[in-house]
Amino acid sequence: MKGRKYLLTLAAMVTAASLFAVSAGANAILNWYFWTDGNGNVNAVNGPGGQYSVNWSGNGLFIAGKGWLQGSPDRIIHYTANDFQTDGNAFLMVYGWTRNPLVEYRVVDNWGNWRPVTADYRGSVYSDGAWYDLYHAWRYNAPSPDGTQTFRQYWSVRQTKRPIGSRSAVTLEAHVKAWDNAGMSPGSRWAHQILAVEGGSGTGQASITVW
Repeated sequence: MKGRKYLLTLAAMVTAASLFAVSAGANAILNWYFWTDGNGNVNAVNGPGGQYSVNWSGNGLFIAGKGWLQGSPDRIIHYTANDFQTDGNAFLMVYGWTRNPLVEYRVVDNWGNWRPVTADYRGSVYSDGAWYDLYHAWRYNAPSPDGTQTFRQYWSVRQTKRPIGSRSAVTLEAHVKAWDNAGMSPGSRWAHQILAVEGGSGTGQASITVW
């Protein structure tokens, strides 16, 4: 239960309104996102182009990444994780939201000492050379881009960690179709969509390039 409690707590915290204050303009190809709850020690650096890095220690919650203000259900997100290592709970993932209905989603490629799961398993999908397990969850009266709301969470979690240092791609269309087939239809309006590092405990470091 410790891992599940962490998942729900972290998901509630990182959807706070402060997450959506980006430091790049709406016309930028890639936008920089960084949020922290102020606890622990988190140093996130917005590098040139699609590059960013983050290192952390302690039990502070954070999310950092680069991506697009306008998400897409058929985007192929390319990235290289030159470094991603942690002794605590952290994820390397595609992260975003849809509206109508309001949905928070994650496609998790790598993690720390706990692989994220929820009780509501919805099957699996093969994409980009690996199997991903599908999970559904609800968040009740939790922060969201639209204020305090009740909303769905969709998860695709790779069954094995993606190798670090390789050129990688996440074909979002495969996950969207799998979610839809599993009764997890995303919303019709796509909000921001980022390749992110999310964490909440332990120490770690990451260096990512997105394109």
